[in-house]
Amino acid sequence: MKYKIYLEYNGTNYAGWQQQKNAKTVQGTLIETIKEIFKKSKGTSRFIDLQGSGRTDRGVHAIEQVAHLECETMLAPEILKQKMNDILPSDINILEIEKTYERFHARHSAESRQYVYVISKRRTAFEKRYVWWVKDKLDIQKMQKAGDMFTGMHNFKSFSERTDEDKSTLVKVESVIITEDENKIYIRIKSSHFLWKMVRRLVGVLVEVGRGNFNRKDIEHLLKEYSEEPAKYTAPPSGLFLEKIYY
Repeated sequence: MKYKIYLEYNGTNYAGWQQQKNAKTVQGTLIETIKEIFKKSKGTSRFIDLQGSGRTDRGVHAIEQVAHLECETMLAPEILKQKMNDILPSDINILEIEKTYERFHARHSAESRQYVYVISKRRTAFEKRYVWWVKDKLDIQKMQKAGDMFTGMHNFKSFSERTDEDKSTLVKVESVIITEDENKIYIRIKSSHFLWKMVRRLVGVLVEVGRGNFNRKDIEHLLKEYSEEPAKYTAPPSGLFLEKIYY
């Protein structure tokens, strides 16, 4: 049996998605929960594997993460969803579970992913864990023009934490859309895939453009030649959400 799981989570108290031996992670918490449910099924259910569509970093949230579960069980999707939500901590919630085809893979079957980064224009008493408060007034039009420069296929080596020569740093960014309302700025980035810390560094550089510290030539330089400069402007994880997986 293979299930497709849609879930949301607050990543504040987790060391990211990927299971680790000595840290609390979202994937690890889900696996422990499923095993506990199957243990109570008196041998009629067996856990095999659980994989997510992508690895969110420490402190990063998900509005809609997708995972697949391989198992042997007679539990219906709705029953499994109910049992999981009864056990899971309040900062992880199963949105939906459905049966899927045998060859479906949450990560490999995905065509693109979309993140949204939320910037607060003001100090907030309630949302510190979910926004980045930028005190300076940002020029949204300049940020959007700079965001357009990131679309298409580019080498994002300057925007990645890892510089392993064996791993390609070429990424096709489908869109960068920046909108705002009275209190917040939203930066949505859709891409085939993302490198480690890539979104947060793109956001950090876009904020510097909004502040007037970066211009078009600076962006062109970062895309053409490797630079460690974007690392200095890495946006905090609090404002980053995995928003949608496209299949």
